Amino acid sequence: MLLTIDSGNTNIVFALYEGEEQRGVWRSSSDAKRTADEYAVWLSQLMSLRGLSASDVDAAIVATVVPEALFSLRSLCRGYFDCDPLVVGEPGVELGVGVLVDSPSEVGTDRLVNAVGAHERFGGPLIVIDFGTATTFDVVDGKGNYVGGVIAPGINLSLDALHAAAAQLPRVAVRRPPSVIGKRTVPAMLSGVYWGYVGLIEGLVARIVEEYGTEMKVIATGGLAPLFAEGTEVIRNVDSEMTLRGLASIWRRNATA
Repeated sequence: MLLTIDSGNTNIVFALYEGEEQRGVWRSSSDAKRTADEYAVWLSQLMSLRGLSASDVDAAIVATVVPEALFSLRSLCRGYFDCDPLVVGEPGVELGVGVLVDSPSEVGTDRLVNAVGAHERFGGPLIVIDFGTATTFDVVDGKGNYVGGVIAPGINLSLDALHAAAAQLPRVAVRRPPSVIGKRTVPAMLSGVYWGYVGLIEGLVARIVEEYGTEMKVIATGGLAPLFAEGTEVIRNVDSEMTLRGLASIWRRNATA
């Protein structure tokens, strides 16, 4: 089986694939200081609940935007799964798509993997909105090439900043408020964040489509994607498995190369 590892700034996701079938997916908060042994204890216990074990894994692929985490993840694969992982972004790893920007090395591996996973399922041209630590808008052309994007502050970052900068504003969890006009402080904050981000989504999508010059499908991923998809008709589909599917696709391409 193939172990895919998506290591982000906020969460790390492990998934097992047997062919194209996903056999399990497990999430944890990101911690660059976590050791290979700690990952192994946590992951092996969760795998066992699905009737799976380390011996079922014979290949692995990693994408991380946290360079400090790579050593432990590579050690995990080598020491506990007896395989040397493919690492997205390293020399010789073929994505199968072009990166048509001024500085390809500056593009986060998660955004490139999303482009692969989104184009494989939905074709193109596409706008991929990823509700992560940052909210990113990535443009994928009809051939699957990554052609650029937009980076905005993430929703939870915005809420944390609002709380930190204004002493009288409490920390709140994002959710859809019952009305746009808030009658108290918390509903007013929720409205500003929720409907403010809906406005951001609709405004940026409209400008991207106008600049690109043709209609585009808009696909959302990330933990908050379903919540914001409820608030706008701009988002056509929500795909929570986009990054994992992209990793599996990249591994298959390189395994058969």
